[in-house]
Amino acid sequence: MKATATPRVKICCISSLEEAAIAIECGASALGLVSHMPSGPGVISDQHIAEIAATVPPPIGTFLLTSRQNVNDIIAQHRLCRTTCIQICDHLTGGTHRELKDALPGISIVQVIHVSGPESVEEACAVPPHVDAILLDSGNQKLAIKELGGTGKTHDWTLSRTIRDSVDIPIFLAGGLTPDNVAQAIREVGPFGLDLCSGVRTNGKLDETKLRRFFAAVRSAASLQAPALA
Repeated sequence: MKATATPRVKICCISSLEEAAIAIECGASALGLVSHMPSGPGVISDQHIAEIAATVPPPIGTFLLTSRQNVNDIIAQHRLCRTTCIQICDHLTGGTHRELKDALPGISIVQVIHVSGPESVEEACAVPPHVDAILLDSGNQKLAIKELGGTGKTHDWTLSRTIRDSVDIPIFLAGGLTPDNVAQAIREVGPFGLDLCSGVRTNGKLDETKLRRFFAAVRSAASLQAPALA
């Protein structure tokens, strides 16, 4: 997919109605709501996810981040949480993306690819026929306690760029994004969307000052990118 000069911004690890309101006020296009994970920040209950998602006005997207690997389990979870998108943070081991989309018409499906090496490019290229977008993140599914995101670490953006060039669906870039490195991320990867959590938080809480700095950096980078893409 072609490079995007002005990427959308998804603020992840939203844990309260107050954080959701701050993110939307600052310009977020989407909010990430984290259900049970083996590790990482921002986990809230499915009931709390449903409460927050119900207050978010369109066209702001709401993403249910799930570590569940069985399609039937994900369907049951989503019917409680009722978000507009499902972000699958691990590999499906029971059922397929197609079955998930058929069961939940109108709900966008986003598959996370943890970019760890060249094999991640092949993995990402096999996904697009079945999902609406791919989210490229830092993580390690092979650890005894899986890291399915929320690491606060960047990965090899040249691999992310290769994936973006190789697929025809939107790419979200995640992993260690901050107000200080987002311009470089936009320049080197050109993703459709940016996804961040720890880079705009202080002591685990969403920091409005950092968030506004991030959006200012995105706008500044976009103004420089646009002529190059014209």
